Amino acid sequence: MTHIEELIQELCPEGIEHVALDEVVKIRNGSDYKALGAGEVPVYGSGGIMTTVDTAVHGGPSVLIPRKGSLGNLFYVDQPFWTVDTIFYTEIDLTRLMPKFFYYSMYKHRLAEKNQAGGVPSMTQSYLKKLRIPVPPLEVQREIVRVLDKFTQLEAELEAELEARRAQYNHYRHEAFSFGSEVETRPLGELAWNLDNRRKPVTRDARKPGNIPYYGASGVVDYVSGYIFDGDYLLVSEDGANLLARSTPIAFSVSGKTWVNNHAHVLQFDTYVERRFVEIYLNSIDLAPFISGSTQPKLNKANLNRIPIPAPSLEVKERVVDILDKFDALVNDISVGLPAELAARRKQYEHYRDRLLTFKELAA
Repeated sequence: MTHIEELIQELCPEGIEHVALDEVVKIRNGSDYKALGAGEVPVYGSGGIMTTVDTAVHGGPSVLIPRKGSLGNLFYVDQPFWTVDTIFYTEIDLTRLMPKFFYYSMYKHRLAEKNQAGGVPSMTQSYLKKLRIPVPPLEVQREIVRVLDKFTQLEAELEAELEARRAQYNHYRHEAFSFGSEVETRPLGELAWNLDNRRKPVTRDARKPGNIPYYGASGVVDYVSGYIFDGDYLLVSEDGANLLARSTPIAFSVSGKTWVNNHAHVLQFDTYVERRFVEIYLNSIDLAPFISGSTQPKLNKANLNRIPIPAPSLEVKERVVDILDKFDALVNDISVGLPAELAARRKQYEHYRDRLLTFKELAA
């Protein structure tokens, strides 16, 4: 019997009280911060910390619950903070509920799946207030928090190591493409066939659902019943803010039957090595000199074709691709290396968390 089970057996053998959320938590709306000055007080929105200001309106500890946008995000704060109107903050009855226990227990409700409106995902106070949560004795809550905090710390350590590996990969990638003046460059237009003229955009309403991926500038945007390409290709973003932000790769390989709209260039190469070499290189360089437009950044066909690509021997390309593919798998492939370990740890943690927070309910 675990220590938690012993505590429950000693303090509440008949079961754990479950109550409606509004019996122990008050849910409050955020407000505008733009009239405030710059400072060190974090301002939270549904995506996390947006900025910092000089004035705190709320003091921790509190649990923040998104009202619009990323409903699956929950934030535990134990310092002064500010919230905008896309996220709720909570005032917790500390005599009955530990804030950190409340934070962990809210994950069981899987709010990301509970959109209360069409369009932009939204959450309402009325829905949250009716949620039932367990309220075990504070001694039990404290022990559960201690255990889950350890899991969270282990996960954070893995994430930090993964980020360090990614930084290392970026360093080696830069070194791998530092050929110097002894290696000539060739414009991309001479290395690949551009198949943009075969692209065909289809409006959402006109698409027939199926299992063929329908690609746009940043990846799959839908699945359809037909295809216009069948083979191995490199897609390169043609427009969109990501061309400058680079939060996701702007070049990505696709294989098999696909449909591509007019927001991604389609390139075909003679070999895997040549395609992959160009893919990695494009994702490693600053494309700003080739991008036009500020409101809607665009990498047009002419500018894409003139991007200079290092042109070492095929043997050198094979060596570069082989090394970077192995390194990339270690830091990005969810089936191997640290990403696989992190995914397994998260799955284990979620399972264990749900078990720890599942109690026999006290009869009314």
